[in-house]
Amino acid sequence: MEKEISNSDSIMFNISGEIVMSSDPGKTIRKWREEFNVTQKELSEKMNVNTSVISDYETGRRKSPGSNFIKGLVKALLEIDEERGSPVKLKYSLGTEKDVIVDIKEFFYDVDIQKFTRLIKGVQVNKIEVKRSIRGYTILDSLNAILKLTSFDYFKVYGWTTERALFFTNVEFGRSPMIAVRVHPIKPAVVVYIQPKRVDPLAVKLAEIEGIPLITTDLSPQEIKEKLREI
Repeated sequence: MEKEISNSDSIMFNISGEIVMSSDPGKTIRKWREEFNVTQKELSEKMNVNTSVISDYETGRRKSPGSNFIKGLVKALLEIDEERGSPVKLKYSLGTEKDVIVDIKEFFYDVDIQKFTRLIKGVQVNKIEVKRSIRGYTILDSLNAILKLTSFDYFKVYGWTTERALFFTNVEFGRSPMIAVRVHPIKPAVVVYIQPKRVDPLAVKLAEIEGIPLITTDLSPQEIKEKLREI
């Protein structure tokens, strides 16, 4: 009987393989470190090496790392990710081709929702008083989330904390995403619709019933990710 490969093992194998096969291993290491939202200092401390070692590999000052170093590096990234609630592991395990979770990140401090709204050039479409701060965000493909996520999966999209913004892309009128939020026992701090065609009054009403600020933005998911790197 073949041994079942865990999701962590699969992610480790894929990342390690990409670094080994890359024509520029240092650039690939940096790509994955930034994908995990980990600083060189955090990574070096977890690996128990000097920060300059990570920097030298990323800039090409050191030759291609050996397999043991790569394995240790990827293991360290996954351990840091697990300490934060496994947002990156979740991103690559829920839905193929990132078709459900477009992006998921944690912040390291409370972010004022008004500041957050300004960063994403958002407009609040309901009259709920903003009382909560946020500690992270998840961008979901609206249609695939509704079609593919189970009730248990919805727990996972909250990552490390429920004090987060849930973004929904591919929104037409916004009824279905807000209904999904309403029926789930855990509520986000804020819901954001990305480039909706329009927002149905029912979606606005449901958000008000739940006491959740509902925001729209004309930015694309990529533009949102770039803006939120400022946090």
